[in-house]
Parts: sequence; structure tokens; C-alpha cells
Amino acid sequence: MKLFPKLTTGLTRLSDFFIALGPLGLFAVALLDSAFVPLPSSADALMILLTIAHPRLMIVYALLATAGSTIGCVILYYVSCRTGSRALKKFSPAKQARVKELIDRYDVLSVLVASLMPPPFPFKLFVITAGVCRFSLTRFTIAIIAGRGFRFLLEGYFAIRYGAQARQILQKYYPWIGLGLVVLIVIFFVTRNFMKARARRVEPESLESGN
Repeated sequence: MKLFPKLTTGLTRLSDFFIALGPLGLFAVALLDSAFVPLPSSADALMILLTIAHPRLMIVYALLATAGSTIGCVILYYVSCRTGSRALKKFSPAKQARVKELIDRYDVLSVLVASLMPPPFPFKLFVITAGVCRFSLTRFTIAIIAGRGFRFLLEGYFAIRYGAQARQILQKYYPWIGLGLVVLIVIFFVTRNFMKARARRVEPESLESGN
């Protein structure tokens, strides 16, 4: 048990070190947090702090955080590919089955939605499952970039607009913002699939009428 306080202290010192690095620290925190190590100071909190200090660099910070988070997710994806089902052993069988079902059914949409959701949503379970199932790396990466990019840009916007209160406001309202965005994404995909299916039905009919 004595190891856990030492581990926590070590992670806190590591987190403070990355904070002192500024933009590069944000990139490193986002990468480590997405890949393996959950640091006490998250990329979300650091994104807000840096943007409050230097509002004009908000876009740069969002890009660095998105890049770091994406690379971290890809690393975890590859590790999960190599280790297979062993990577999922810390998750319950029920959660494993549920996430696999969502990925099988909704494909890239499930990863995109997961990347948008705030803690304590089990985002890493989606990343690991995608790796274990060898989900398309291209579609996986695009979904992570889109979801994380939106999230960090939103945090940057709130930091510029509300300053030190941004974190509290996001904690209160981000779940609703995320849910609203998820609904819009689902509507978009459903509408697109419906239009594609309709176009496929219309095409044979037009060919028959032409004959």
C-alpha cells in the first residue's frame, strides 16, 4: 500500500513538470493521458490554463492537444492490436461486449461519439476495443481527430470567454453540449444513410424506365 502515495506524488511532480513546459507540456500530457498514464493535471485543465494566459495562442494549443491525444490513442490502439483480448482484462465482460456491439453496429460513429464524451465516460475502453478488433486505423484516427479537436477548441473558446470560471462551466454544461452534438451527428449519419439507400433504389428504377 505504501507504493500508491509514492506513485501519486511521482505523477504529480511529472504533471507539474509538463505544465512548466507550456505548449510542449500540453502535447506531452495529452499523449500520455490518452496512451497509458492518467496524470493528475489533465490535458483539458492544462488547455484551459494556457489559453487563459495566452488567448491568442488558443488555436495552437488546441492543435497540439489534439495531436498529442491522437498519437496517444494510436499508440494504445497498436498495443491493443498486439496484446489482443488480454488488453481488455481489467474491464468487465458486460462492458466489453457492449462496446464491441456498439463498434460493430455503428462503426466510426461510435468512436467519434466516445472521443467527445467527458470523464468518467470509458473512452479508453473504446480505443482498446478498436485495437483488439482491428478496426480500420484510418477511420479510427479521423474519428479521434474530429472528436478531440472539437473538444479542445470548445474548451479554448470557453477559456477565452469565461476565464477562470471556464472549467466549472464546462463541468456543468459539457455533458449536455456533448449530448446535443451526438444527437446532431446521429441525425446526420442516419439522414446520409437514408439518402444513399434511396438513391440505390431509384437507380434501378430509372434504368428500367430507360429500357
